[in-house]
Formats: sequence, structure tokens, C-alpha cells
Amino acid sequence: MDKDIEVWIQRNEILHKKVERMMEESREKETALANALEVNESHQKLNGVLRTRITELEEDNKKLARQIDDYINILIKKEDREHDA
Repeated sequence: MDKDIEVWIQRNEILHKKVERMMEESREKETALANALEVNESHQKLNGVLRTRITELEEDNKKLARQIDDYINILIKKEDREHDA
């Protein structure tokens, strides 16, 4: 009977160690997940800022392109007037 109790105690200790290892792994994975979620949130915020800036730059680019077209048209009209004169 003592041998059965000794075997049971050994098995219990083995299972206890396995549970402790699994709990530690779980804590490590929870920490890794929390870090990944924090990085993801940071990247989403940055992505939003970058998208806003890209939209602003695209609008500025369109305005500059229109200004250049207007300037070219003014120069063409001026050349035509000088040529006709």
C-alpha cells in the first residue's frame, strides 16, 4: 500500500510541475499578446495620421497642378498676344 501512495505522490508531483509550466507558458503568451495588441494599436493610429497626411498632400498636389496649368495658359496667351502684335 505504501508503494501505491508513493507512486501516486510522484505522479501528482509530475502533474503539478506540468501545470505550473503550462501556467507560465500561458502568462508568457498573454504578455506577448498584450505587447502585440499595443503595437497594433500604435500602428493603427500612425496609419490614420499617415492616411490623413497623404490626403492633404494629394489635395495640395492637385492645387499646384492647377496653378501650373493656369500659369502655362497665361504664358501661352501672353506669347500669342506678343506674336500677334
